[in-house]
Amino acid sequence: MFFYSPGRVVYKQQPGFTGPDSGPPAIAVNSFTLQKYFRMLRERLAVDQNNQLLPVRDTDQQPSNPVIRLLANLVSYVFHPLFIPIYLIWFLMFAEPQLFAGFDPRERLLVLIRFFIMYSFFPLVTVLLAKALGFLSSVHLRTQKERIIPYMACGIYYFWMSYVLRHQPEFAREVVLLAMSIFVAASIGLIVNIYMKVSMHAMAIGIMIGFVTMLSLQTAGFTLYMSAALLIGGIVCTARMIVSDHFPREIYIGLLTGIVSLLVSIWADGILP
Repeated sequence: MFFYSPGRVVYKQQPGFTGPDSGPPAIAVNSFTLQKYFRMLRERLAVDQNNQLLPVRDTDQQPSNPVIRLLANLVSYVFHPLFIPIYLIWFLMFAEPQLFAGFDPRERLLVLIRFFIMYSFFPLVTVLLAKALGFLSSVHLRTQKERIIPYMACGIYYFWMSYVLRHQPEFAREVVLLAMSIFVAASIGLIVNIYMKVSMHAMAIGIMIGFVTMLSLQTAGFTLYMSAALLIGGIVCTARMIVSDHFPREIYIGLLTGIVSLLVSIWADGILP
């Protein structure tokens, strides 16, 4: 039996098999080895500077037009996962002002600042610190390994935010569900990250689409907002396919993760004390 590892093949002794130089042997291959082999056939793999076996992302099919790539990069930055929660809480204040009827303008501004600190400032500082300390090679988090620390740190921030909002009765249920869904998405993303580099942009967009759809089912006249959310989701996911090194399935699964996270949050809100 053989096992592939970066830089070498390790043989395990089998009856009637004396090694790789003993002629054509009958090699017993288990299912794990076959799965690894077929994955190597489907994806081009390369060994990086740390002797890690990584898939080589095929970018041959991505548009090379500089204008298209510039626009795709712009969309990726404008709708970055760090900004989506800020957009959503601002949208909620604009579209559903009755949910913040007990808040004066100063208190609404403080809510926006709280969301910015927990969902944008702290995660950004965490990534920059990890990069400065040598835990990350790039702030773009290009590998699954580099995403572990940000996922875990953000999970702590997001849990604390959802816990605090849930225990402050002045906040509407919709605000609490938004915070809970972001925490659930980060938790699921950490698990999925073991198997693939799921798109964080797509997860954030999935939460946005699910959240606006939930509001449209509760409130009349939200059809336009839901259509806009679907349009933005399609544009952002297309932009990520153009300029990122994600496989399409990583974007689709990220989108599904965001939507499922909101559904899980709605279910959890009904059973938690």
